[in-house]
Amino acid sequence: MDLQFLSETEPAVKTIGKNLTQEKQFMAREEKLAKKEKKHYALESHMLNAWYGEKKILNDINMKIEANTITALIGPSGCGKSTFLRLFNRMNDYIPIFRKTGDILVDGEDVYQKRIRIEELRKSVGMVFQKANPFPKSIYENVAYGLRIQGEKRKSVLDLAVEKSLHQASLWDEVKDDLKKNAMALSGGQQQRLCIARALAVEPSVLLMDEPASALDPHSTHRVESLILELKEKYTILIVTHNLHQASRVSDYTGFFYLGDLVEFNNTKDLFTHPKKEQTENYISGKFG
Repeated sequence: MDLQFLSETEPAVKTIGKNLTQEKQFMAREEKLAKKEKKHYALESHMLNAWYGEKKILNDINMKIEANTITALIGPSGCGKSTFLRLFNRMNDYIPIFRKTGDILVDGEDVYQKRIRIEELRKSVGMVFQKANPFPKSIYENVAYGLRIQGEKRKSVLDLAVEKSLHQASLWDEVKDDLKKNAMALSGGQQQRLCIARALAVEPSVLLMDEPASALDPHSTHRVESLILELKEKYTILIVTHNLHQASRVSDYTGFFYLGDLVEFNNTKDLFTHPKKEQTENYISGKFG
């Protein structure tokens, strides 16, 4: 009787087991899909508009930038891309006639809230300018500057931060024996990498770059581009460039600005090979700009 019962119930048990296995597989796929869809956006703008006095510079800009990616902003001069870049560390605050509406978020937090401390914001959102701007101090003091103004006095901490940052900026091997040398004596490319090291020393999560290689020779440009690609493992990078080849070489995503509008924002390969907007195609093909 027991053997007959077992024989009769065996198919049902197998069916239940099969269904449970399929259910587990389905749940695993759903969980994997949910994780894939849940992206971390380091930088966001929502319905962003900006003016200098009565002149409107940006029109309803909506953009989400994933963490640990490189995003390039391209477009002709005066299209608003540098203004947009500087919103994320509030550098536009220095311009009295500047005003904006809409939201700017860094790691999900609106950086234009009254309670935001600007010095803390600029610690987490570093900036590298178009022209290298080292201080007329030693290489060591240039890199340590940000930590010193934050009150760090321990030599061991400063030494470690200087070496680490110069390594990250691919400059350590070139200057390790001359840290007391005046930074103004470095070449243009070295000065720009020094400025990157100075920005990295305070351990930001985001690095803003406003045409960081536009004033450099081809060899120095290549060094900076290689460095940018290395840095994205630890940082989110937003870069403004007029060099379309540079944008295609280094970025994961590209946004094309024109007359204050974000005309198109897509992964770089698709934007350059299959642009969706005619204005984008005309710009990257050299018909204007």
